[in-house]
Amino acid sequence: MAVRGLILLFLIFTISYLSVAAQDDDPIRLDTSIVRLNVGVVDKRGRPITDLSQSSFEIYEDGVKQQISKFEPSDAPFSVVIMLDMSGSTLGFRQVLKQSAFRFIDALSPTDRVAVIEFYDKINLRNDFTSDRGTIAHSIDAANGRGKTQLYKALDFALDKLEKEKSRRKAIIVLTDGVDTAVKDQDRAILEKVSDDTVLTTLKPDTNEILNRVLGRSDAQGVTIYPLALPTGDPDKLADPTNRQIAMFRAARTRLQIVADRTGGQLNTINRLEEMGRLYAQVAADLRTLYTIEYQPVNDKRDGKWRSIRIDVRNPELISRTRQGYFAK
Repeated sequence: MAVRGLILLFLIFTISYLSVAAQDDDPIRLDTSIVRLNVGVVDKRGRPITDLSQSSFEIYEDGVKQQISKFEPSDAPFSVVIMLDMSGSTLGFRQVLKQSAFRFIDALSPTDRVAVIEFYDKINLRNDFTSDRGTIAHSIDAANGRGKTQLYKALDFALDKLEKEKSRRKAIIVLTDGVDTAVKDQDRAILEKVSDDTVLTTLKPDTNEILNRVLGRSDAQGVTIYPLALPTGDPDKLADPTNRQIAMFRAARTRLQIVADRTGGQLNTINRLEEMGRLYAQVAADLRTLYTIEYQPVNDKRDGKWRSIRIDVRNPELISRTRQGYFAK
């Protein structure tokens, strides 16, 4: 009997342990009804203001004032994903690209956590979130590849990683030409069905399903995305293009602007490769000026409709910037 009792106790302990371990491994689910905003504030000369408090802000959703439930100052740490386009279009300037990314790391706060993802035919996590600058620098230096551009699939992958960062502030910096291979194939299929004289007005960049899936996920987590647009994706720099090529490249560049606008980030266009390092440092500096504000919407209907967001700063001399709104899904 004593032996049976010991066996029973052992089984109970084992089951309890496995149950707790399984719970620890469960993915963190954020409350999707909470709206999270990263907010930048500048004066009329464009200088960032970083010493405001929660009482400095008022939030309106569809014109209705909301109650702020959480406020984080501009010096609170971020979890940042650096995404590097290693497709064939970047082969000619990899060293400049990597040196520029190093400048971004140098400009971050020591408490920020960084993950590095490269994308081309494959999507590789070079390192998971860490504050170890040596690890991050090694990941950037080792990035390599060639082939297609899986931009939106890589953004989806980055959002998977950020979801595990729980309630930390979140941002993605993605260096890319923006010409996603799968989306371009969809655009080409649409253009094949129309006459030449309507090619330049046919595509509706904001209706693409792949794009909108990424935007919906970034909305839910409150992730701010900063695209750094490479000159290889600029429709004005194409050599002897057809109208169909112009239409596809314009749509791709417009989608990068949509990503920035919808998430509260900024599209930084790289016209010359020498500008890349400065723009990386500029994005890092911008992150250091953002406040994070959360609220639970008064309108709790999940009807899929657009909810517009407006943030007012009590000081009328200051100007705020955040994402435009979200779809209540």
